[in-house]
Amino acid sequence: MSKEPEDSEIKDDIGLYVISVAAELSGLHPQTLRQYDRLGLVSPERTEGRNRRYSLRDIASLRMVGRLVGEGINHAGIKRIIELESAMVNMALEVAKLRIEVNALIDANPPKGLAIRKKNNVIVYKDGN
Repeated sequence: MSKEPEDSEIKDDIGLYVISVAAELSGLHPQTLRQYDRLGLVSPERTEGRNRRYSLRDIASLRMVGRLVGEGINHAGIKRIIELESAMVNMALEVAKLRIEVNALIDANPPKGLAIRKKNNVIVYKDGN
């Protein structure tokens, strides 16, 4: 029994939109989308016939590129920003995984040399003056 995907189940990285729809959704001209693809700023999926198919993530990227161009950043700078943001996301994921691993190790092997401190309540008095 196959189930049709609901809207909430559609992933944002599936290439669904043809270039004209992506251009309209992003507020950019289709030729601009082709240029960004050639420059490697946004790389949509391709069909067997080599037609571009843009995902929701691609459209969000196109909007970001459009904003950065509007702020006066050149294409090389935008490409570098995209690379750095991607690296930052990858590092954040790695840090999160390492935190989980460290917490599991600490739970499994609590430190023996450290005394566990009680939490003290902090009471703040307002000065009556």
